[in-house]
Amino acid sequence: MDRFQALQVFRTVVEQGGFTTAARKLNISPSAVTKNILGLEAHLGAQLLNRSTRRIALTDHGRSFYEAAIAILSRLEEAETSVGEANATARGLVRIAMPSSFGRVTFTPELPAFLDENPSITLDIHFSDVTVDIIKEGFDLAVRSREQEDSRLIQRILHRGPMVTVASPTYLARHGAPQTPQDLAGHRCITGVFGSEWRFRTPAGGEELVKIDSAVILRSGDNVREGAVAGVGIAQSTWWLFRKDLAEGRLVRILSAFEREAVPISVYYPAKRNLPRKVSKVIDFLLRIGAERPEPASR
Repeated sequence: MDRFQALQVFRTVVEQGGFTTAARKLNISPSAVTKNILGLEAHLGAQLLNRSTRRIALTDHGRSFYEAAIAILSRLEEAETSVGEANATARGLVRIAMPSSFGRVTFTPELPAFLDENPSITLDIHFSDVTVDIIKEGFDLAVRSREQEDSRLIQRILHRGPMVTVASPTYLARHGAPQTPQDLAGHRCITGVFGSEWRFRTPAGGEELVKIDSAVILRSGDNVREGAVAGVGIAQSTWWLFRKDLAEGRLVRILSAFEREAVPISVYYPAKRNLPRKVSKVIDFLLRIGAERPEPASR
């Protein structure tokens, strides 16, 4: 027995004063009404209604149960209305996981605009370069710069761009610029979450894997960027991570002729039939701020 449906049927029978009128009101058959009432009474072990050929009347048990049913159904309707209004107006808490570098360089500077547009949304942002289990850990969405196959999640690409190799002007002035990927063997290199095997595009359009002897391993994209800017050594990561430093001259793009496409930066979120409006607002905002595209590299 569907107890929620039985409660609705019972309330309608009482308010309509009969089984036939209740059936018309609910757009179900009179036999379905009878089945729900009998099932409810059997479940409770008490008679709720006295029936006669002309009318029905509540028993003492029925009267107290009707008052309780009204309270339960009213609370449920209030909750449904509250959720519907919150969803319609994009209100509530959104939990997000994203890499530290994406948060610091991209998302946090744009937060004032998002909050101005969505004053009723509260963001709980967890910065980590470790891939989290969105569903198990209760996140609404996550930004990632690596591919993940998970049938439970939907992927929306925020940005596509090249994997770039960079160094600071200070480093290049002291050590010179490598002309080919093989020249990296004579340079100090910073490695991080992408590992110590860097991939480059070959002149024939394929890929070449170059093993890097790391001078320092920084297991955070943000620290890789900071280390490159500080002149620690040559670094490789997505154009997105370095884009502001490249634009402002703190870093120089090298080995451009060998660049390959990077794994896209994407937002992942659980595959739900009805995505909450508050989550949709965050996703739309991420798509908007991820729309920046790199200038073609000189070959």
